[in-house]
Amino acid sequence: MGNTFGQVFRVTTFGESHGPAVGVVIDGCPPRLPIVLAEIQTQLDRRKPGQSRLTTQRQESDQVEILSGVDQGLSTGTSLAMMIRNADARSKDYSEMRDKYRPSHADYSYQAKYGIRSVEGGGRASARETAARVAAGAVADQILRNAGIEVLAWVESVQDLRAEVNDETVTAEDIEANDVRCPDAAMAERMFERIDAVRKDGDSVGGVLRAIARGVPPHLGAPVFDKLEADLAKAMLSIPASKGFEVGSGFAGTTMLGSEHNDAFYADASGRIRTRSNHSGGIQGGISNGELITLRVAFKPTATILKEQETVTKDGKSTTIKGRGRHDPCVLPRAVPIVEAMFRLVLADHLLMHRAQVASI
Repeated sequence: MGNTFGQVFRVTTFGESHGPAVGVVIDGCPPRLPIVLAEIQTQLDRRKPGQSRLTTQRQESDQVEILSGVDQGLSTGTSLAMMIRNADARSKDYSEMRDKYRPSHADYSYQAKYGIRSVEGGGRASARETAARVAAGAVADQILRNAGIEVLAWVESVQDLRAEVNDETVTAEDIEANDVRCPDAAMAERMFERIDAVRKDGDSVGGVLRAIARGVPPHLGAPVFDKLEADLAKAMLSIPASKGFEVGSGFAGTTMLGSEHNDAFYADASGRIRTRSNHSGGIQGGISNGELITLRVAFKPTATILKEQETVTKDGKSTTIKGRGRHDPCVLPRAVPIVEAMFRLVLADHLLMHRAQVASI
């Protein structure tokens, strides 16, 4: 249970961190959609480990293989399956975890639920699973691009260091210009130094990602249980290490008066209905209103640190544990393509649902 996401564009991931491979099966992909392997690989390369000294040094090429659902570069409309083989798992790094629970990891809760757990790499709880999501998100991106929709995410803050970025003008090239994936070059340098200092100290750090969607038409979503922001919240909070989500003004809106927060409508020169502000973040009543969709996702510090911490054994006896293996001191730079992927999966699903219900629009 819990391995499938979406209603029309349905994504099911499989595999474990230290198993033979991870992968994804996509059902509901429209036929005759161009599927370019190089484009999928580009997104996986943004997520893969070993990109800089700020990331885990696990060496995985993350080469994607398409197993079904594509013929002569086009989707066939049947299930589209992709696989990414694991090559550099080091199970011995996890031997101590067989008897001890790592603080703030899924070890205890996983064991409590199933009565058994994959010790090596955390099994399905591992962020390794997100490689499959990124591959699926690259396919969803083709659907969105055909509809004129662009999704971008970047590192907005690391601890107390916060970047100032213009949502309207930021580009993918700006985001990819440095290892932190922060378009504010001066702040990115300070973020890099902060993360690197934490890494050298054997600790970890968290922060916030900002994500936007441009070109979203004013009709995606539904008024009750399938609200667009509700599905976005589930998507983002399903990402490992995510601990907070907000759309538009989010929690900051609680300090405003209604007269300040309301987004006044007007008609632009072309007759298009617009809003003069965007505190709603492009979504009102669960349905997109045609404005920029804006959201934030908070990520906690990486749970594995190279410092000794208190814990207990499976028998409940007090002990200590020290992180081993290869881990990111900050998940944010590699989380950027994951957030983009989940954003795209939600938008593609809602776009196809809208077409199914209101085919004439």
